[in-house]
Amino acid sequence: MSSTNEPSAGGGGTNRDGLVETSDGQTGAKALVGAHQLEVAAVLASPTGRAEQHAESGVVDVHCELTALPFASHSTDLIVLPHVLEFSDDPHQILREAERVLIPEGQIILIGFNPLSLWGARKAIKRSGDFPWQGNYLSAPRLKDWLKLLGFEVDTGTFGCFAPPCDAQKWLQRWHFLEAAGHRWWGFSGGVYVLRAIKRTHAMRLITPNWRKKPVRAKALRTVAHKESDGC
Repeated sequence: MSSTNEPSAGGGGTNRDGLVETSDGQTGAKALVGAHQLEVAAVLASPTGRAEQHAESGVVDVHCELTALPFASHSTDLIVLPHVLEFSDDPHQILREAERVLIPEGQIILIGFNPLSLWGARKAIKRSGDFPWQGNYLSAPRLKDWLKLLGFEVDTGTFGCFAPPCDAQKWLQRWHFLEAAGHRWWGFSGGVYVLRAIKRTHAMRLITPNWRKKPVRAKALRTVAHKESDGC
């Protein structure tokens, strides 16, 4: 399950990579796929101030624009995007780049905030510039449509964080019952969703014309009558 990626110049150095996690400065991305026991993992980050801090601490492996990944086409097995699209100015291009670098049957894991949830309602009411309320939340059905247009097949998805967003521990304990109830009764309204999609590549098969070869009929032998001439 490994492949080789050779970043181009300016991509942060040479990296042999079988998996790419584009975290955009988010920590803990490698823990999401640690159980897969892949050979190499690279954490990417766009050139932001926070990403530079992570680069100094060794968390970020490659600095690059997420809209122009420095990897060859069809060279990556798995891409993880934790809360990347809702905080990007061009989420469509990020998905197009992910489709480009993924191998056929490669996987992409997307984690995002659900606008159709109590978290989405808090964002609409508060309208703050603080994280995570400044993002442009994308609904799971909308994201599935984008993936379908790029040739992905959504394999599985799940929702979580059904309780209202709050900082006080006592309120988190009081609203804890909503987690179990949410999974059972209104699974689509979780504050956070996780989607896994597989890149499908349909192979082409050349269909040749079905020429019907008719058997050649053998010519029948005919007797040739010799006409006797006079005087012979």
